[in-house]
Amino acid sequence: MSDHAHDVHTGPIKTPAQLMWTSFFFFIAPIFIIIGLVYFVTSGPKPNAGEVDRELATAERIHRIGSVELRDANRPLATGQAVYQAQCTACHAAGLVGAPKTGDVVAWGPRLTQGYETLLSHALNGLGAMGAQGGGAYSDIEIGRAVVYLANAAGGKFPVPEAPAAEGAAAPAEAAAAPAAAVVPAPVQVAAAPAAPPAVIKVAAGAGEALYKQACTACHAAGVAGAPKSGDKAAWASRVGLGVDALTASVIKGKGIMPARGGSAGSDAEIKAAVEYMLAQLK
Repeated sequence: MSDHAHDVHTGPIKTPAQLMWTSFFFFIAPIFIIIGLVYFVTSGPKPNAGEVDRELATAERIHRIGSVELRDANRPLATGQAVYQAQCTACHAAGLVGAPKTGDVVAWGPRLTQGYETLLSHALNGLGAMGAQGGGAYSDIEIGRAVVYLANAAGGKFPVPEAPAAEGAAAPAEAAAAPAAAVVPAPVQVAAAPAAPPAVIKVAAGAGEALYKQACTACHAAGVAGAPKSGDKAAWASRVGLGVDALTASVIKGKGIMPARGGSAGSDAEIKAAVEYMLAQLK
């Protein structure tokens, strides 16, 4: 018989010491490594109790409660159809996200019974997925004209709102005549005040996300009507390179079926914050 028949086949572990070290490195050491990683992750600085609530309360307290917007008061009022095409057609033309479709008598029937004032309030202040239309590119009267256009297209009989007549436009004839001997005082020279530096407009924390949820999510959350879907890197690829300022200007002016300012009453700074919020979803 061959001498190899008496060989004993053994593994790499031949002594108790080797078995102990093998057990340590393959079973015990990984446990300590995992415990160390968990401790490292959870041992970071944490806010004190109530600190987060105080920060949220402070942000809510300093959030702006109004805005001043200048419009050309002398321009003619836009027609209801023009405002509808700029602000409303994106959702109402196809009946998207629960909006009653233009001309749908059945869908508009219960709404017409609410009256013009209620429908106007819904349009100005927002309702459901529809963002507030008041304070945007159009005056309240022009938004009202769009409401009448939509309502009357479905069988309503609301009159088209007109601008109120200016009070005191014509002065009485007797008050127009000035005394012949009136003395006109010499004009007083007033030194011009130095121009103030441009103010830095800040928005409250979370204002961009809030405006997105109020006015943008109706179309961008699901990619409705050609709107690039939130977080879709492929859909946003050709737009990201334009930069925040160009995208903000596009929202303010309106583009395609997206109305001016996205149909919201947000300020320029808030719209920029909303654009930055949407771009952040791509990271």
